[in-house]
Amino acid sequence: MVKSNKIQKKTFFDVSSSLTASKISLYAASPQELDGKIVRIDLTRSLRGKSLELKLKVKAEGEVLNSEPMSLELAGSYVRRMMRKGADYVEDSFVTETKDRKVLIKPFLIARNKVSRAVRRMMRNTTKEHLIAHLKTRDSKELFNEIMNNKIQKELSFKLKKIYPLALCEIRMFEIVPEVKGPQLSNAQINEAARANEVKEEVVVEKKVSKKVKAEKKE
Repeated sequence: MVKSNKIQKKTFFDVSSSLTASKISLYAASPQELDGKIVRIDLTRSLRGKSLELKLKVKAEGEVLNSEPMSLELAGSYVRRMMRKGADYVEDSFVTETKDRKVLIKPFLIARNKVSRAVRRMMRNTTKEHLIAHLKTRDSKELFNEIMNNKIQKELSFKLKKIYPLALCEIRMFEIVPEVKGPQLSNAQINEAARANEVKEEVVVEKKVSKKVKAEKKE
C-alpha cells in the first residue's frame, strides 16, 4: 500500500492589533504555526514621517491570531537627521516598572544650543525622575499608545523647557523586558547591558555626525 501524505496548503491569516490600523496578514499553513512569531511594522507613514518601528509578538488563540506589543524604536537614520550642528544632546537608558511589566526605556533629547555639563546632568536626572513616576501609574499597552501619540514626549518637553529649551524630545526606545525563568537579572545587570549597547550606538552616531559636519565644511 502506498501511503498518501497530505500537504497542508498555506494561506494568509489576519493578525489583529489594537495599536495600529495597518492590516497584518501572515502566510502559513495554520494559525498555530504563527504562534510566537515576531512582526515588525514601519509606522513612518501613519506618524507623518517619524521613522518609528513597532515590534509585535503573535499569539494564537485557537483559530484567532492576536498580537501583543514588544517594543517601539526610532530608526537610527531619523535620529541622525534630527541632530543639529552646534547643539548638545542628552540620552539615557534605564529599566523601570509599569503597572504590569518591567520595561527598558531610552529617552533622547536635543538642546537648541551648546549647554554645560551641569545643565545636561539636570536634564537627564529630571527626565529619569519624570518617566519613572509616570510609567508606574500606567500599564504597558497604555504607554505604547502614549508614545505613539507623542503624549509622553510633549509632557516631558514642557517640563524640561523650564531647565533649557529643546529642539527635540523623543523616546528612542521602549521595550518590554522578557520574563526570564530561573535566576533573575537585577536591574543593575540589565542596565549595564543596555548601557553597553548604548555606548556602541553612540559611537556610530558620533562618527556619522562628524563625517556629515566635515562634508558641510568642505562645501
